[in-house]
Amino acid sequence: MIALAALSAALTGCSAAASDDVEVVVGYQSKTINTVTAGTLLRATGFLERRLDELGRRTGKRYSVSWQDFSTGAPITAQMLAGKIDIGSMGDYPLLINGSRARGGDGTKLVSVTGYNQRGALNMVVSRPGSPVRELGDLAGKRVSTSVGSAAHGTLVQALRRAGAEVSVQNQEPAVGASTLESGGAEGLAQFVAWPGLLVFQGKARPVYDGAELDVPTLHGVVARDEVIEERPEVLDAFLKAQFDATRYLHEDPLRSARQVADATGLPPEVVYLYNGAGGQVTFDPTIKPGQREALAADVPFLKEISALQELDLGSFIDDGPLRAAYGDRYDADAAGTANPSPIRGTDPVCGAEVRDPATAGEVWLSDEDSTSPAVSPTCLLRQIRQAETQGRAVRAAYVPDALTGTRWFADKATWVRDPAASPESRFVPFATPASARRYQAEHLGAVEVGYRDAIGEA
Repeated sequence: MIALAALSAALTGCSAAASDDVEVVVGYQSKTINTVTAGTLLRATGFLERRLDELGRRTGKRYSVSWQDFSTGAPITAQMLAGKIDIGSMGDYPLLINGSRARGGDGTKLVSVTGYNQRGALNMVVSRPGSPVRELGDLAGKRVSTSVGSAAHGTLVQALRRAGAEVSVQNQEPAVGASTLESGGAEGLAQFVAWPGLLVFQGKARPVYDGAELDVPTLHGVVARDEVIEERPEVLDAFLKAQFDATRYLHEDPLRSARQVADATGLPPEVVYLYNGAGGQVTFDPTIKPGQREALAADVPFLKEISALQELDLGSFIDDGPLRAAYGDRYDADAAGTANPSPIRGTDPVCGAEVRDPATAGEVWLSDEDSTSPAVSPTCLLRQIRQAETQGRAVRAAYVPDALTGTRWFADKATWVRDPAASPESRFVPFATPASARRYQAEHLGAVEVGYRDAIGEA
């Protein structure tokens, strides 16, 4: 909400016109790291405050920002409906629910996108290490924790329907679900970024299902109250331009940005960089793309089915007018593209070739380096790791793309396959899940699964 800083909470709904002090309340999810350009990174860089200072010099008002951090999108929606948050960032399912529940009073609009994955890889299902559950069908009849009404829940339901399986769903917030999985209270956990990567990195889970197998875009976006859009458009304009600032900042130096987000959230920087790094799982682009509109329209029937949403006029809920005005002439051209603006670049130091194909490119992050080095292929990445270890240098993290879905994953947590029919530079093929590896093997006779350490030794 835009409120008078001097008034009590009971009077925050009063008009800001009576004072030169204007408070902008932003709801965000610090650990949902594909919203960072409208949340954690935006807050850490101070871009919004600077944009509002510029606005204040033009209007003569004094603007301040109140940042409110939540673990999921649902409480942000509740606070927006109560008029206590002006602008919020959340996932695709929660933002649709937000628009539906706000339609009876002061409405809300989707005004920009933060981060997205074109295939849906931002949601995953994981199981405990050592569990007999290795693929989605193994969860049939078992307990799975998820946040009902979230995109992760939607991914779980759609994937189970394709697999012809049913599970017992436990509705829990991500942190609670993670504890439930670890304690054995659930056999599976379906959650959104960054929880799957975090738990796998910590050795507390292993991937069972990659949301990219659905091949449906998943996204997070920014929702604003109609009161802000209609009565305080200059504030929304400042917010959107600050989001552009944060997006450019992230693209210019993804590793620096990942470290800042890690410092602010307590998440390991290696996990943040998995998602937000160069060529990461998350593509940061504020434009609202045609495919994303279609994906949101396809989400509505499921949300109605679980009684999370009644009615929503998607055409009026999605409002890119303020975004177009702030963005400029390139809006339509950029909205039509889906290539990651921050790909992996550079020359592979071991194989000696320049990275050209994002579908095979990876990165190695050595513990004694403040930067990452590119790898043109997973096999070349393994060679880099072997060379580093031979020199006594430790590998902090290494990232490879799943050969079928493109999902970026930890090299040491991936399932590796040796394909003798492939060229020497492409001999070793990584996958985010065992199921993905088995599908590859079924189509490539002679391909066999190998351990990570064996793959390094043989590469």
